[in-house]
Amino acid sequence: MRFTLIDRITAIESGKSITAIKNLSLAEEYLADHFPGFPVMPGVLMVEALVQTAAWWVRHEEDFAHSTILLKQARAVKFVNFVAPGRTLTVTAEFQGWNGKECTFKGNGTVDGAAAVSARLTLERFNLVDRDPGLAPSDAVQIQAARELFAQLWAGHESINRTRSSDSQ
Repeated sequence: MRFTLIDRITAIESGKSITAIKNLSLAEEYLADHFPGFPVMPGVLMVEALVQTAAWWVRHEEDFAHSTILLKQARAVKFVNFVAPGRTLTVTAEFQGWNGKECTFKGNGTVDGAAAVSARLTLERFNLVDRDPGLAPSDAVQIQAARELFAQLWAGHESINRTRSSDSQ
């Protein structure tokens, strides 16, 4: 099972940051158990929303060069507020730097402008073919799937594609 914890990417600043939103609905399956009578987004899923947002920035920045982007380390994780159904978690990942196959981010999540979660994240990016040459087809499938999902999530992708198309004419 794969959870996509980003509903829409609202801003991408090349070389700097990305902002996305997660609208929390009472229909989220995990809310039935977390917690009965007091449904809130689990902290680990708040961190995962930060990770997914940062990973979208990496994919966009590197034109989907890597099939796999994983969390390597989360540091200084702070949970400040709950995210309840009917609320929107706004997530921003600010790029901090590259170190070989790793990149670091400062991630923040807010609800109505109030802090909800923050963390310093280190992501590792790679292609499966680098570890096993027989996995090249898997890389291609994963990269294509990521491109398709990105096209659905990034509200500004159409204007960027139109700009790129008109620039090349």
